[in-house]
Amino acid sequence: MSNSTAAKRYAIALFELAQQKNELPSVENDLRELKLVWNGNKDVKTLFTSPKLSLDKKKSLIRDIFSEANPIVINTLLVLIDKKRLDEVSDIITEFMALSNEAQGIADAKVYTTRELTEEERANVSAVFAKNVGKQSLRIQNIVDPSIIGGMRIQIGNRIYDSSLSTKLDRLKRNLIG
Repeated sequence: MSNSTAAKRYAIALFELAQQKNELPSVENDLRELKLVWNGNKDVKTLFTSPKLSLDKKKSLIRDIFSEANPIVINTLLVLIDKKRLDEVSDIITEFMALSNEAQGIADAKVYTTRELTEEERANVSAVFAKNVGKQSLRIQNIVDPSIIGGMRIQIGNRIYDSSLSTKLDRLKRNLIG
């Protein structure tokens, strides 16, 4: 979560607008893509936060680069340019995702396994662990980690459920050694 009051306000406004227009899934998907681009490429962030580039040029670039994006997302970016708040983009998206997940009863989960999970396995993990955290379902990010040897480790927020073989072996080792 962000500590920025401005990011929270922009996120709430964006969320409420997306809900009013019944475009929450579309806006959410576009914001996920934007976050990947924004955080994944430092040059993009540097370009848009640079004072050397005029506001009009930044707006033109936003319209060109994100021409396929939802108009709500594009207009939000244009407002952020006007208000000189583009440095808040990542925090706004994080806050928006938290609001969206809460409204939909979804929690984000990282699932560490030795291999990629099938859709059926994802559904089973989601069904079982969503109940544990009081949600309807989980949005699973599967991370392949051969070091866990077998089993799985699931992180949902600040909760970790660890049934990996490597953890069980470590526990056994500690019990045997003392």
